[in-house]
Amino acid sequence: MLIGRQEEEMRLQALLKSDKSEFVAVYGRRRIGKTYLIRESYNYRFAFQHTGLYGASIADQLKEFYGSMRSYGLKSTVRPKTWYEAFEQLQEVLNNSGDDKKVIFIDELPWMDTAKSNFISALEHFWNAWASARKDIVLIVCGSATSWIMDKIILNYGGLHNRLTARILLQPFTLKECELFAQAQGLVMSRKDLIEAYMIMGGVPYYWTFLQKGLSLAQNIDRLFFQSSGELYLEFQALYASLFKNATLHVAIVEALGNNKGGLNRQDILDIAKLNDNGVFTKALNELEYCGFVRKYYAVDKKRKQAIYQLIDNYTLFYYQYILTNAYNDQHFWSSSLASTRHSTWAGIAFERVCMQHVEQIKAALGISGVLTNVYSWQTKPTDELPGAQIDLLIDRQDGVINLCEAKFSSTPYVMTQEEEQALVRRQAVFVHHTKIAKTVHPILLTTFPPVENVYLRAVQKVITMDQLFM
Repeated sequence: MLIGRQEEEMRLQALLKSDKSEFVAVYGRRRIGKTYLIRESYNYRFAFQHTGLYGASIADQLKEFYGSMRSYGLKSTVRPKTWYEAFEQLQEVLNNSGDDKKVIFIDELPWMDTAKSNFISALEHFWNAWASARKDIVLIVCGSATSWIMDKIILNYGGLHNRLTARILLQPFTLKECELFAQAQGLVMSRKDLIEAYMIMGGVPYYWTFLQKGLSLAQNIDRLFFQSSGELYLEFQALYASLFKNATLHVAIVEALGNNKGGLNRQDILDIAKLNDNGVFTKALNELEYCGFVRKYYAVDKKRKQAIYQLIDNYTLFYYQYILTNAYNDQHFWSSSLASTRHSTWAGIAFERVCMQHVEQIKAALGISGVLTNVYSWQTKPTDELPGAQIDLLIDRQDGVINLCEAKFSSTPYVMTQEEEQALVRRQAVFVHHTKIAKTVHPILLTTFPPVENVYLRAVQKVITMDQLFM
């Protein structure tokens, strides 16, 4: 059963009613559910299906492709020696198919493009010379190596230029979808636990499948990430290696960003990571953005060239702030830190990030779903006249208002103190002074439970609780 993904499923189903052949790329980060979506959408019925082999030679790739074609009715006993021959044999398979719409699903396509294999040229020829001239082909390609999909398929300027008829970027689950997913697995979790799990794993369905019934969230996190037998103990290494051919540069970038929650500009990344400013660096930075690990934004008072890059992948940030710092390989590192300052500091930052990932839900709670907005963070250093300030989430609205979001993760109803009220008012004043913004600034409080009513809440224009993030 599919959880969420209704729009994506409808788009895939609509391809069956098209009056022309369709070429579709489904892409997104590792473990986001691309393969499952495609198989479920078509009820596992394909005129041809194949999955590439990781790290295999061209000979082994062709051998497996031939085996897949044989399982779909290919009569030839001659194995293809090139991809051109392989796609010619695939034409034979499809010509013998009785399906009105012949759905071809090739998974992990990037793995099939081995060195000097001419795979892309053969795929181009198959589509341009044969499939596109028909009306009954639906070719769906997929792969976790999002950077490859972007370079070789979506942004291809050769024979596949503008040949895609559709592309589907599969996004992580929202909190609401994770709640439905957990319920489908028979997990009993409070919304606070769901948010904390999201702060660690994000909306990656594959990660959520490993949560076990009968265990507390803390027990599950210890087991999955801190015990050597845990399913996600080595996930970091596998994650970046599967996405990027040479992941060392990408890891260096995310490592630099991992210790700067508000983000860094391009030059700061280069300086901190000690990298060379060249096209290879630019490509890696763009790939991290394509894959959803990094977001690029422009602050209201910054020039266009001063874009800020911010690491927003929940798991990666958890890795740098928790897993990597487990120096003594404590198998209960998570549960033993729950009452620590480390945990409260991490939780505050992580909750801000979850709020940032649910801006649409926040906008709905504010009643501005239809208003055009820009979302960014902002910070400034202290001057002789004013203190420094950092604001992690600003919603800049076209209707003349900026929402300054104050996120507070709390296990109990939040109590705003006089000191916190004064700090909020001070940040607002510093922001207005430095940006010279003409818009009205409305501070809003984002928190888990409804806050305790007191006089210090007067600085806040609106309160949004975690339940509204599940809309």
